[in-house]
Amino acid sequence: MIEEQKPESPVDAPGLPSQPTPPTPVAPSPAPRRPSYVLLAIVAGVSLAADLSTKWWALHKLEKIMPGGEAFSQPRDLTPWLSLVLARNRGGAWGLLQTADEKVRLPFFLLISALAILFIVSLYRRVHPQQHALKWGLPLVLGGALGNLIDRIRYQWVIDFIDYRAVWVRHLNEGINKIWHTHAVTDHWPTFNVADIAICIGVGLMAIDMFTSRRIARHAPRALVPAPATPVSATVEPSVPPSQASPPPTSGPGI
Repeated sequence: MIEEQKPESPVDAPGLPSQPTPPTPVAPSPAPRRPSYVLLAIVAGVSLAADLSTKWWALHKLEKIMPGGEAFSQPRDLTPWLSLVLARNRGGAWGLLQTADEKVRLPFFLLISALAILFIVSLYRRVHPQQHALKWGLPLVLGGALGNLIDRIRYQWVIDFIDYRAVWVRHLNEGINKIWHTHAVTDHWPTFNVADIAICIGVGLMAIDMFTSRRIARHAPRALVPAPATPVSATVEPSVPPSQASPPPTSGPGI
């Protein structure tokens, strides 16, 4: 009795090449954690509180109001090169637009401050976790911008009270005077406040980030693309089941 042989499956057939193993899917790496608005609010709030409190102190301690309404300045010398003097700055940095018309100056600075605040808030969520300088610089600029903006809304001018003077400042002003002849030559740096200090430190950190962010981008890991699987040849010779194969030749009876 002849046993019926089952045909081999295509995978086990000797004539067919083995099928390639599909690549194992790799789980995508989690997205980097962006800076939180909590840090933005805390740092900006601290710088804003320091600015407003020192301005309140300067407004009430560095000027004396007489019964007739006259105001007398009461400066305080801290060192030979640093003193506290109350000043009302109607313009911007270095007296920008100081003599401009009120209808032009005030809307201009209000618009610039509002745009800067919106830009900082929208940019902060896109900061990379490794951009540490920018993560701290933006809140400092935000707090300083808010401090000066509040002054312009309340008084239409900004309270400045820190007066710094040095020999190198005079040399700098002399150089500017050679180009711009109406520029005053003095050894006093333009009077500033805590908001200006926060803005300058923040801008400095943003400048540092311009160089460090390039290094972060250069060393960032690149995504690996898996190589395509080798296609199976379309022309494969089918194997013949053993039951249908021609029997092997047999030797005849001995002669």
